[in-house]
Amino acid sequence: MHHRMWPIGVLVLLVSAWACAEEGQWPRFRGPNGAGISDATTVPVKWTDKDYNWKVQLPGLGHSSPVVWGSRIFLTAGDPNTAKRTVLCLDTASGRTLWQRDYPSKTFGQNSDNSYATATPAADANGVVVTWATPEEVVLLALDLDGGEAWRRNLGPFVGIHGSGASPIIFGDLVVLGNDQEDPKALPSIYSKPDSPKSAGKSFLIAVDRKTGQTRWQLQRRSSQAAYSTPCLYQSEPGKGELIFSSTSHGITAVDPATGNVKWESNTVFDQRCVGSPVVAPGLVIAGHGYGTRGTSFVAVRPGSREKDGKPALAYEIKKPVPLVPTPLVKDGRLFLWSDDGFVACHDVSNGQMIWRERVGGAFYGSPVCVNNRVYCGARNGDVVVLAAADRFELLARVPLGEPSYTTPAVADGVMYLRTRTHLFSLGGRKPQALSLRERLPGGT
Repeated sequence: MHHRMWPIGVLVLLVSAWACAEEGQWPRFRGPNGAGISDATTVPVKWTDKDYNWKVQLPGLGHSSPVVWGSRIFLTAGDPNTAKRTVLCLDTASGRTLWQRDYPSKTFGQNSDNSYATATPAADANGVVVTWATPEEVVLLALDLDGGEAWRRNLGPFVGIHGSGASPIIFGDLVVLGNDQEDPKALPSIYSKPDSPKSAGKSFLIAVDRKTGQTRWQLQRRSSQAAYSTPCLYQSEPGKGELIFSSTSHGITAVDPATGNVKWESNTVFDQRCVGSPVVAPGLVIAGHGYGTRGTSFVAVRPGSREKDGKPALAYEIKKPVPLVPTPLVKDGRLFLWSDDGFVACHDVSNGQMIWRERVGGAFYGSPVCVNNRVYCGARNGDVVVLAAADRFELLARVPLGEPSYTTPAVADGVMYLRTRTHLFSLGGRKPQALSLRERLPGGT
C-alpha cells in the first residue's frame, strides 16, 4: 500500500475546508460532504415552465447528477447506441456550452436502468474529475477548467452484473474512489444469468494525487457485490477526519485519508448490495443495503464508542421498508428515508425512532436534498416532489419536468439545477429582469 504522511496542521485545514463549502459550490454528488443541504432562499416551492432561467438539451443521456464550481456546471452524458462518453461544461448564467469532450467506447451488458454516464463528477478550482467503467477498464480522468486533459488512469477491469456507478470525490489534494466489484459466487441466485461474470473482480479503495493522478494509497478489499455508494467524511473532532465507505463485504469502513489505513470497521457486514451512500450525523455514521428494488435495513453506528474488541457500537437499526437507491438525508435532528417505491419516513436521528411515514407515490432513483427547510426529490417519471422538513408530514408541491429523471438536484448560488433524460434546467435565484429599476441603473442610483 502506497501512502504519504500529512502534517496535522494541513489535515486540520483540509477538514475545515471540506466542512465549510463556499456559496458557489456543489462540488460532488449531493453537494458538500454528500449531505444534500442548502440554505438557499431563492428556490421556489412550486413553479411552471415560465419560471426556469433556462433549459438546454444535452448531447446524450445519463443518470449522473450535475455539479457546480463557481460559474461552471459539469456533467456527463452517454450515447446508449455507441457508449460514447461525453464530459460537458456549461455556463451557470446562460446554460451555454463552454466546452465538450467526447470519448469513444463500446456497448456492453448492464442493468436496463443503468446508463453509460451514471457516476457523478467531482469538481474543484482546478477543474473536474470523472469516472466510468467498462468490462475492460475503470477510467479515472481529470480535466482542467478549459477541458484540457490533466491526467488519465486505467484502474483495471470492472466486474459488475449491473454495470458501474460509484462516484469520485475530491478531498484536499486527493481524488478518492471506491471500487468494490462483483464476486459471482457471492451473488444471490436472483442475479444468476447465463452471461454473468465468471471471475471475481479486484476490489479496492484508492486515493490518487489530484494534480498528477499518481497513486497515494490503495487498499485492497474482498470482492462480493459491486457497490454504488459514494464516500463521505466523518469528523469526530477538529483535525480528525475519516473517509467513510459502505460495501457488502466490509459493511461500514472508516479510512485515514492521510495514509489509507483502516481506522475502524463495523461489525455489520451487509449481505446485500450497497447502492445509496453513507451519511453522517453528530456521533453517528449511517448506511444501508438491499436487493432488487428495495432496501433491507439501515444501521447507525457510533464510531466514538469503541467496544472491547475495537469495533464501533451499533446505535440502532431500521429495518425495511427503507431505501435501496436514494441516499438518506439528515437535517436538524431528523433522518429522512425516501424509499424507491414512494414511501417517505422521518426518524429521530439520535435513536432511530419513527416520527412519521407517509406515501407520496411514484418510483425514485434520485436522492432527496434539503433547501431552506424543504425536501426536494425527483421521481423516475420526472415529477419533483417537495415536502416540509418537519416533524409533521406536509406535501408542499409536485411539479412535472416533462420527461424521466434518475438524478439528484444540485444547488449553488441560490439556483437549483435539475437534470432529466435529455435536458438540464436552471431554477431559482434572482433573474436579471426581476431587478428593480434602481438596481438596474449604473451604480444603483
